Amino acid sequence: MTTAEVTKARKRATWAWALWDWAEQPYPTIMQTFVFPTYLASAVAAEGSHVDAQIGVATAIAGFLLAITAPVVGRRSDETGRRKFWLVVNTYLLVAIMAVSFFIEPKPEFLLAGLVLYALGSVIQESAFINYYAMLKSVTTEKNIGKISGYAWGLGYVGGILLLVVTLFGFIKPIFGEPLPDGLGVRLTFVFAAIWTAVFTLPLVFRVPEIAAKPGYQKESIAQSYRSLWKQLTTLRRQAPETFKFLISSAIYRDGLAGVFTFGAVLGTLAFGFTQSEVIIFGIAANIFAGIGAGLGGWLDDKLGSRTVILASLIGLVLAGTGLFIAAPIGPLAYWIFGLILCLFVGPAQASSRTFVSRFTPKGREGEVFGLYQTTGRAVSFLSGTLWTVSISVAHTAFGVKDATIYGIWGLMLILGVGAWLLSRVHPRPAVLDEAA
Repeated sequence: MTTAEVTKARKRATWAWALWDWAEQPYPTIMQTFVFPTYLASAVAAEGSHVDAQIGVATAIAGFLLAITAPVVGRRSDETGRRKFWLVVNTYLLVAIMAVSFFIEPKPEFLLAGLVLYALGSVIQESAFINYYAMLKSVTTEKNIGKISGYAWGLGYVGGILLLVVTLFGFIKPIFGEPLPDGLGVRLTFVFAAIWTAVFTLPLVFRVPEIAAKPGYQKESIAQSYRSLWKQLTTLRRQAPETFKFLISSAIYRDGLAGVFTFGAVLGTLAFGFTQSEVIIFGIAANIFAGIGAGLGGWLDDKLGSRTVILASLIGLVLAGTGLFIAAPIGPLAYWIFGLILCLFVGPAQASSRTFVSRFTPKGREGEVFGLYQTTGRAVSFLSGTLWTVSISVAHTAFGVKDATIYGIWGLMLILGVGAWLLSRVHPRPAVLDEAA
């Protein structure tokens, strides 16, 4: 191939990789946050069944499965040269789950099946992300890696907004025709989501090349994979102690960030009486605020440093969550005000976390550290679901609170608070990094 042909092929691969962020948006937006969980809570679950806690249990189980599988998933895809293969497999498994969700009817006997699909989809999606993030360096250069990563992130936000608009005006409250009975409009949304992901993933399938297997690769057991992971962590702790401390703190607070979005829509439905349509409208606004926050946070990141932006965002999240609990008696207005403030702070916390890792990683170990970043982030992914459920259960049993969903927020705020405290102990601007043995 000529130089021009190589350049053209790389550009196509780059575009196809970035488009996957747009392609997979239906799962976090429709299935994980704003439509499927609220459908389970408001239409499928029987009245008084405490579905808020049940969704928390499903999330915790999914997090536990991720914690024990993530190290193996990431390491084996690198070693075997099947990174794209497993991304595609996991993506189309998500397509299947979204399509099958159509058969979850608005009847209590379908709740368990819905929760199983919810948990299974969460595991598969996060497994896909491990391989997706690892592909970034193969479709970019050192000069444009940040730009391309940001571009893909932006495509995801735009895709999420468009999805919610189509969901609301095409299926839930259709502009043309009458709303469909028995939750059919919502269930057709799941089919639409499946088709969206299946179609927009095709450019990645055909344009992004697979990586080569590492020379001398030998199949290793699960135990060997974990031993290798432990060796990487101990070496990193010795050579780059501040990065190591950051990985620990980020593992905690990133699960709290995920919990804010995972349980936010459930909170709006059960604690504030939002209808499905109102949740979707809020979701559109939430994506806009998160995008604004991420953009502003990126600008401040260059001025003040990554740690400062993350720490300020986490403090803002804890204060906003506390405000939401205190103001809950006001009703939906409190959710709109403090919920959007929460979304505003989520964006910069997520964006600056990745920036911190990029800035303060020992040269030549970027791939390894980013792999650890993903793995450690999954290692405690059961926390948000567990503490959400525990907080609600304690309010039920210890304090006799009948409608205790709002108390779940204290579990999320605890995670974010602990993560912020751990982050405060990380040096804001470590030297290029400690290379001492």
